[in-house]
Amino acid sequence: MSTRTLSVLGSTGTIGTYTLEIVDKYPGQFRVVSLACGKNVEKLISQIEKYRPKVVSLEKTESIPDLKKRFPEVKFFSGSEGLLACLQIEPIDVAIVGVVGFAGLEPTVQALRHCKIVGLANKESLVVAGTLLKKEIANSNAICVPVDSEHNAVYQVLMGRGREEISSIVLTASGGPLLKHPEMNLDDVTPAFATNHPNWKMGPKISVDSATMMNKGLEVIEAHFLFDFPEPKIEVWVHPQSIVHGALWFRDGSCIAQLTKPDMKSSIGYAMKYPDRLDWVIPKLTFKEMAKLEFFEPDLKRFPCLRLAREALMAGPSYLVVLNAANEVAVDKFLNGKIKFSEIPKFIEKQLRAHETLSLSNLEEVISLDQLTRDKAMKSF
Repeated sequence: MSTRTLSVLGSTGTIGTYTLEIVDKYPGQFRVVSLACGKNVEKLISQIEKYRPKVVSLEKTESIPDLKKRFPEVKFFSGSEGLLACLQIEPIDVAIVGVVGFAGLEPTVQALRHCKIVGLANKESLVVAGTLLKKEIANSNAICVPVDSEHNAVYQVLMGRGREEISSIVLTASGGPLLKHPEMNLDDVTPAFATNHPNWKMGPKISVDSATMMNKGLEVIEAHFLFDFPEPKIEVWVHPQSIVHGALWFRDGSCIAQLTKPDMKSSIGYAMKYPDRLDWVIPKLTFKEMAKLEFFEPDLKRFPCLRLAREALMAGPSYLVVLNAANEVAVDKFLNGKIKFSEIPKFIEKQLRAHETLSLSNLEEVISLDQLTRDKAMKSF
């Protein structure tokens, strides 16, 4: 059994933490070569002590002098240079890209260019540059395995099947913390409430996206680019138990689905060991857990972000950049108490309505439009 070299981008976040827990559970199967993190230096220090990577990249440079003294055998970098160093220090078998938001675009591109398997947990990169990233995937030797539980499920059930058999694909949504509070005024939703997800342990940004259902809107866009299905053939089911993660409808009216416990380690482990499987990454579902599975249609009136994401996908690539940037600005403002929860979709829709179609032929133009949108959005507060 050969040991796979591993780079973890976003090592101190939820995805990165789960990835390293899998490394711990399967000693000898993975060797951590490089780590990249944002601002959680204390957690990063404990990871360096445990895994002894060759290269570490930080978002900012302030902590690097002290870290160099503490770990003289490690090479420290920051910014784009650091992310590239993480992926080039030696041949990387598996890169897990868990960087959150638009910031994940560049590391995703570099991982596709330099690694054998890319476990992609950053949906925003496909949202803002789906067509360009599809070209990167086609031109690279890398295998891109989605780590989002829904897309990982569809990836698995699609394998070996002809598209002519399939009527539509299905992504499930938990409904977030608001599902069981239909009477709650959305003006009263606090950051603490919105980030208290009932099923998943996630970071604050993705937790708010789950509460607004923008997360599922972004995932519809991601699925469109990953699997080449048109928007009308990508269904969303609200499924509070988060046990069915994805499904296919066939032309004959039959359906197959993938079921696991709501635990991200299942899809992360699948990407890390692809095309093989690790033994019992998570426990098997029990009959009791599967006894009462519920499914509902999304409430697009109460949660218009899903509708806005579908409309942006139909409108064209530049609208997707605006959608994502406006959402990231709005979520940040909400988390910092600057706007109400109910204002998030209104703010996003305002930015979309003000946008005029642009042609985006390269990543530089995507980055430029993203920054322009953020600048305009910030001035509107």
